[in-house]
Amino acid sequence: MNVQLLIDSVVRQTTVLIAQLATAGGARTPLARIANQVFFDLAAELEAQGLSRKVTADMFAISLRSYQRKVHRLRESRTEHGRSLWEAVYEHLCEQGLVNRRAILERFRRDDAQSVRGILRDLVESGLVFVSGSGDDALYRAAGRDEIGQRAELDQPRSSDVLLWALIYREGPLARAQILDRFAIESGALDAALGRLQAAGHITAEVRAPETLYRSERLVVELGTSAGWEAAVYDHFQAVVRTICARLDPDTAREGYREHIGGSTYSLDVSPAHPLRDEVLSVLARLRGELSELRRRVNAHNERNPLGSLRERVVLYVGQCVLPEDDPAAARDESDWKESD
Repeated sequence: MNVQLLIDSVVRQTTVLIAQLATAGGARTPLARIANQVFFDLAAELEAQGLSRKVTADMFAISLRSYQRKVHRLRESRTEHGRSLWEAVYEHLCEQGLVNRRAILERFRRDDAQSVRGILRDLVESGLVFVSGSGDDALYRAAGRDEIGQRAELDQPRSSDVLLWALIYREGPLARAQILDRFAIESGALDAALGRLQAAGHITAEVRAPETLYRSERLVVELGTSAGWEAAVYDHFQAVVRTICARLDPDTAREGYREHIGGSTYSLDVSPAHPLRDEVLSVLARLRGELSELRRRVNAHNERNPLGSLRERVVLYVGQCVLPEDDPAAARDESDWKESD
């Protein structure tokens, strides 16, 4: 098994996902702290796997002292978010009102002028900023809330709530300190979100001195909803990761679950005139319907007969992607279908 090659490939696909998320819907999410976050989280997970700090430091090819200093520094600054030049320029325009390019370039004279011009162009193309004129005399003004729409602002708390709900459902029960460690949110905002989720009946709080544990029995993200899609993406991604990790875990075999854990990927090549095209494209909808009905029956039985403390959670992941014929990423094969396990 070439583990290094597999890790490189997984990292590559993960960076593709992060790049897509960072630019979704015209957003330009700051990524300045991503490298440090990856190091900190990976180090913590390696130690959780039972590795000593000395071995973990060696895996990062740094000395134990350097490793300890870096972990300590990152732990202290985890709540601080990196600030990108894009974010700084946009904030400056929001504060200034109407300002010309010459003044903007002067304000950010310590930064690369070409980068600033590129950011201004991106802000205009994304509809966040208006421009009039050309050259260094061009005037820029940040669009107001009524001009760019307030839907994102209104959806923000709900989106955060659903993502928090997904975290508690998948990883709970969690104490407040554990949630803060896993969820990038301010302390006050977390308390407000927990209150809203409790009031809606999505989560429950159980006091176990000296802390309170939050748990959730179910998670439902409505299909096609605009607020909460973050939770759906997180839930899909975590299901895949946990399935792969369960297959790699030697304890799984001893517990007798190995035959029930795994995944298969099927690629079926069709054409617009293919007699089975409609059947192939409808697979996702059919499986969703069957699994939704199965979940309804399971939930109904559980309401009549509570499971108690002894339970098994079965996580099923179903996904489907259609690549256009001229997409360079589309697989090419002489057969009509391929299967991989």
